[in-house]
Amino acid sequence: MKTNILFTSVLLCILIAIPITAEETENKDLDLAIDAKSALLMEKDTGKILYDENIHETLPPASMTKIMTLLLIMEALDQDKLALNETVRISEHAASMGGSQIFLESGEEMSVEDLLKGIAIASGNDASVALAEAIAGSEDAFVKKMNEKAKDLGLKNTHFQNTTGLPAEDHYSTAHDLAIMAQELLKYESITDYTSIYEDYLRKGEEDEFWLVNTNKLVKFYPGVDGLKTGYTSEAKYGLTATAKQDDMRVIAVIMGAETTKERNKMISNMLDYAFNHYETKKLFEKDETITNVQLLKAEEKHINIAVSEPISTIHKKGESPKEIETSVELSDNLTPPLKKGDHAGELVVKSGGKTISKTPLVITHDVHHASLLTLFKRAIGEMVQEN
Repeated sequence: MKTNILFTSVLLCILIAIPITAEETENKDLDLAIDAKSALLMEKDTGKILYDENIHETLPPASMTKIMTLLLIMEALDQDKLALNETVRISEHAASMGGSQIFLESGEEMSVEDLLKGIAIASGNDASVALAEAIAGSEDAFVKKMNEKAKDLGLKNTHFQNTTGLPAEDHYSTAHDLAIMAQELLKYESITDYTSIYEDYLRKGEEDEFWLVNTNKLVKFYPGVDGLKTGYTSEAKYGLTATAKQDDMRVIAVIMGAETTKERNKMISNMLDYAFNHYETKKLFEKDETITNVQLLKAEEKHINIAVSEPISTIHKKGESPKEIETSVELSDNLTPPLKKGDHAGELVVKSGGKTISKTPLVITHDVHHASLLTLFKRAIGEMVQEN
């Protein structure tokens, strides 16, 4: 049986441009990153691909693996399963990690926030394992969560064997999948508070003070770059999943398999230049913006606000003529109290010319409780009065 719901429908006719698809970018005529094994340029809010080269080729991601590691860390923080000021005791296993590290000692204690900096800035393998163990109990258990999350995100060409990206058999990803992971990670807006730091210190003022320097030099040298993750092994060569924001547009650029850091950074810069010089976005709704409200007969609250779970934009080439966009709300049939803040409430559908171009989840903005007997009685009396 469908729940009786009274709601305010939203139907907007806005003169803006239709989003560009990958085929409409004349990708074949561009040579932005032909020296990479794989490359991708994507606008973050719409997910539209602006440039691509071999984006589904499976390759070793090296430390770009940590995009998924960071995603699960931010998720745990958001769900209060972890706190930034919480102290983590470093295991012997975490301290034994080779490659990029912040030189943690077995038995040492460090805050979650400092370990997060160690991953986001210095790509610390030891810090990655330490937080993985704090969340899941062991690195193996955390890796299982990584692969489950990849499946949830629909990533068909990604598989992890560790949290770090250190060489391992059957550990691979693609430029496409890394971009989707980055898009998901960027939903936690505070992540760039860490990935944008160029230099910082751990154990400040102590004998074993450690200087952190960002492995992604573009955060200092390219305007708007504030993340996300570099990668290198002798097998993978040089990789970078970068993000930059200028005005209202945020893009994600991925390079895999560059021969040098100089070539990697040049190709990323080429893609960012192309995005910001040729495209612009139109913001429809901000994240958490209330879209409509409903009345649930058995809810204590009179009006239940419904909001978008993430920002909604359209993208168009600069100078293009605007075209009509329709936006409508489709509410779930099973909205019954009790409900919690953040619970799924339906979708916001964006259409152009009758064709759906995006669907964005809608969420409840606050906890919704069962109506008391007194509230139900007052409502019944009110309805009787209105009928008479």
